[in-house]
Amino acid sequence: MSQYVITVDAGVRDLRAADHLLLELAAELALPEGEFGCTHLVRGERPRVVFSFATASEETTRRLTAKGYEVTTGAPDEVGRAVVYPGAASLTGTVTVAELLSSSAIDRVTVLGSPDQPPGDQRVVTRDHVRPQWQDGELVLTLMPAAGGVLVPFEVPDPTPCCADH
Repeated sequence: MSQYVITVDAGVRDLRAADHLLLELAAELALPEGEFGCTHLVRGERPRVVFSFATASEETTRRLTAKGYEVTTGAPDEVGRAVVYPGAASLTGTVTVAELLSSSAIDRVTVLGSPDQPPGDQRVVTRDHVRPQWQDGELVLTLMPAAGGVLVPFEVPDPTPCCADH
C-alpha cells in the first residue's frame, strides 16, 4: 500500500490543544508505526491549527470524517511540525545526538547560533517533547544550548503564554 497525505481540520486554535488532540486521534485510530502526524499553522481570516496524517489507509479518512472533522486530500503546506513520527516515543530523557538520529525519523539537527552540526556524542535533554519540522523534505530538529553543556529542543513543552504576568 502506498502512503498518501490527508489534512484534518478540527477547528483547533491553540498549539498545545492541537498536540493533545493529534496524539489522542493517533492513539484512537491505532496508527501503525511509521506513519506521521503533523501540525500546521493556518493564517488568514480563520487562524487555526490543522493536522496532516501520512497514512496508508483510506479507513483513517472515513473514521475522521465520521467523527465530524473536515478531511481533505494533501498537506496544507510542506513545513509541518511532526508530533507523531517513527521513533518519537523513544526520545525521552537524555539521549545523544547519534541516538536521536539513529532511533527516529529525524534526518538532522541544527543548533541555534551554530553553523556546525553537533558531535554525535553531544547530550540532548529531550524534556520528553521533541517536535521536529519538515524543511526541504527533511525532518529537522532545532536545538539550543542549555546549562550544563547539554542541548535541548528549541520548543519548550509548556510555554508561558504571552503576557501571563500582566
